[in-house]
Amino acid sequence: MAVIDRETETALDPTLDRYGRTVHHHHAAAAACARRNQTAVEAYATYLAANAGHLLDAARLALDEMPPAGHIAAWQALLDSLAASHSEIVRILDRPAAPGSATEREQHTAVWPHLAVWADHGSIAADLADQHHQPEPELTDEERQMWTEMAQAAQRRGELDLIESWYAADGRRITLAYLIEDDTSTVIALAGDPDAPGWEVIGHYVHEYAAGQALPRAVPPGVLRPDVSRFNRPAPTPEVSLQELLQDVLEARAAGDVSETLLTATQHGHDAGPMVRMQELLHVAGQFASALETVQGRQAAARLEVLGRQLDFLTREVHNAAEDLGATVAVLPPHRAPKPPQIRPRPALDTTPPAPPPRTTVPTRRP
Repeated sequence: MAVIDRETETALDPTLDRYGRTVHHHHAAAAACARRNQTAVEAYATYLAANAGHLLDAARLALDEMPPAGHIAAWQALLDSLAASHSEIVRILDRPAAPGSATEREQHTAVWPHLAVWADHGSIAADLADQHHQPEPELTDEERQMWTEMAQAAQRRGELDLIESWYAADGRRITLAYLIEDDTSTVIALAGDPDAPGWEVIGHYVHEYAAGQALPRAVPPGVLRPDVSRFNRPAPTPEVSLQELLQDVLEARAAGDVSETLLTATQHGHDAGPMVRMQELLHVAGQFASALETVQGRQAAARLEVLGRQLDFLTREVHNAAEDLGATVAVLPPHRAPKPPQIRPRPALDTTPPAPPPRTTVPTRRP
């Protein structure tokens, strides 16, 4: 589906103008979407139709064997949604319309949202179905206390290097780290937030591969917003790039032209300018950082919130400056005349080229 999505985006690119507005929607864009839908249906029929039910059964069995946690109910609902989409796709596959007909295109259009559900979330079902790994026993309470004290001391020295982090099925956050002592490093596993009180070491290993074999497997990570789809995105909003605005300023002759350019960069609403889009980016990035539910995540969210307020103030200042610039009713003075590039006259075709300068020979110096 990722390959199909890239091919569709490539096919849709010629239908857009430089601002992202669709200008050839009724022909090229519709044809690209029809090819996408048909290719996705064929791919599902080839690779998933016969196996999706077994995959969902294996994922549900794995859920039944997992320890109670807050995310289990959400995963069960997700598997139910995948099952419902599978039923709709199979219903179309079992009663195909005539190839190339308008009815077939309607069927493929109707089934595309269900194909997108599998493209977005089918990997989660596969991850859950693969949760049959049995981890090795963790450290005893006495060993945990000893290794935790060693790791905390290393953290205070700045010699605890974090490697990667994931969540286990029981909801614990597990982090791999290098514990450095006397120019030697040991791979350890921490349970909890390394930047908050209460974390502890649950294992130590000779290398990262051994840690991966001994520790609980990672479960699928969460999403910032549950209704966002990579493969069924809303139509993008047309926008003017900063590069385009910069070029408009370089080519401007009157203050009003530059004023309009700055007002475009700071406008709100459907056609929001780049500065407003940047505020939106900082806001969503702050939401993501806060959703991590870690100490560093909350700190990053607070910084992004402050930066967002600063950018909002800057946007309003630019907007006011643009209005003041537009009120000047002025143009650039004539002494700022353009300077075309110097073009040397080309010699006539029958002109004899000048003779090259004589080569001078340097006498060989003998020792």
